[in-house]
Amino acid sequence: MRTKDIPRGILPTRTQLFYGGAWHAPRSGEYADTINPAYDEPIMKAPMAGADDVDAAVTAANIAFTSWRAMPPQRRGDLLRKAAAVLRKNAHELAMLDALNNGNPVSTLAKDAGIAADGLEYFAGLATEVKGETIPMGSGNLNYTVREPLGVVARIIAYNHPLMFAALRIAAPLAAGNTVVVKAPDQAPLSTIRLAELIEDIFPPGVVNFLTGGRECGEALTRHPLVRKVTLIGGVPTGKAVMRSAADGLKPVLLELGGKNALIAYPDADIDRLVGGVVGGMNFTWSGQSCGSTSRVFLHESIHDEVLDAVARELPRLHKPGIPTDPATTMGSLVSRAQLEKVEGFVESARADGARLVAGGKRPADPALAKGFFFEPTIFADVKPHMRLAREEVFGPIMSVFRWSDEDEMFEAVNGVDYGLTGSIWTRDIATAHRAASRIHTGYVWVNNSSQHFLGAPFGGVKQSGIGREECFEELLEFTYTKNVNVKLD
Repeated sequence: MRTKDIPRGILPTRTQLFYGGAWHAPRSGEYADTINPAYDEPIMKAPMAGADDVDAAVTAANIAFTSWRAMPPQRRGDLLRKAAAVLRKNAHELAMLDALNNGNPVSTLAKDAGIAADGLEYFAGLATEVKGETIPMGSGNLNYTVREPLGVVARIIAYNHPLMFAALRIAAPLAAGNTVVVKAPDQAPLSTIRLAELIEDIFPPGVVNFLTGGRECGEALTRHPLVRKVTLIGGVPTGKAVMRSAADGLKPVLLELGGKNALIAYPDADIDRLVGGVVGGMNFTWSGQSCGSTSRVFLHESIHDEVLDAVARELPRLHKPGIPTDPATTMGSLVSRAQLEKVEGFVESARADGARLVAGGKRPADPALAKGFFFEPTIFADVKPHMRLAREEVFGPIMSVFRWSDEDEMFEAVNGVDYGLTGSIWTRDIATAHRAASRIHTGYVWVNNSSQHFLGAPFGGVKQSGIGREECFEELLEFTYTKNVNVKLD
């Protein structure tokens, strides 16, 4: 859909920052175009928050914290449920807005509002479960702990699912009694602004605040002395920068970062299911722009050729780049020209390193896609662990395929990267599955499955894939601290 053809009711009506329960123009007066990546054309201008705007938003959140933390937990849960209902009611429009702004297909983005609503309702139900313990101290003493909210939480979100992340990631800190400042992704900020419009009257002023902006906004949030915790969904370099900045204020961080995730197929794997898992695990639907994508596929030599040939046949049938707002599209565009050029650079380096191109490797020939940031689903075989493609996160639609025969050597390669987010294991033997799950160094493992998340199951990584866990009860506790109280009774 071209920008000029966007129907009424899709775009946000505001072009301001939302904090303290009101809308504010950026104090610098600075705005920036946000782009429709399917056509490389501007949609509308978004406000660019600077340090002064961040200070005003954090101050408003800090003022609201006192009354919000005192609100009965069940009442906080009620408001989260109201927000969930609003998301479900506006799911189609929100999906279309994200498709316009980040290039993912509207057919898959349609699930994002529901996923976020599920998360809001999940944490609403947990709001009364932020509990402490009693500790035996003998007669004459009562010793107990309580879980206290931290204060103002900064949540910096990613562009691949902006609406889902903006809505879902406010749930746990709010349920625990914190106030929140959300920074939208600068590549795709529009659904965050629209979310603010939809829920602005649900929460008391200052409890939920939404900012759009670039690097200055993010850095000011991480440095602000009233921000008690900083969280990020993003790449490793950004995560390191956030952690360095937060360290000056001794702020705790929660980081969901990149992945160079492995799918491991044993000789006894169900071939038909495996082929579907290999294709689905790469998340070609959103052009591989997913931290959990299983972008390294390790096929045992006895099934390597059969599976690779089947995947190469299935891929163009299941995933063909198309206009993101078309309901029939099964694969969208990359989010920006910079990301497209990065993907093209990985193709060049893979060829130079000696990897064998099996499918894709170029921009699509369809003239209707010529102006956008589209790239074909791509497979390289004969990939070796030392290659750049095997070691660095692409965040694009490139799959690397490895042939293995020795299990120890295979796991050395699987675990020989700096990442450790997800892993997928394919076998019919339960002993093999458990052995492999224990040997892979990741925070999240699928067995005979890939890509799927489960609300209530802790999601997060090890090594440079992040710190902390989300989408579970543990996420709720991430936004509290333990206070011990000792009462002398005699």
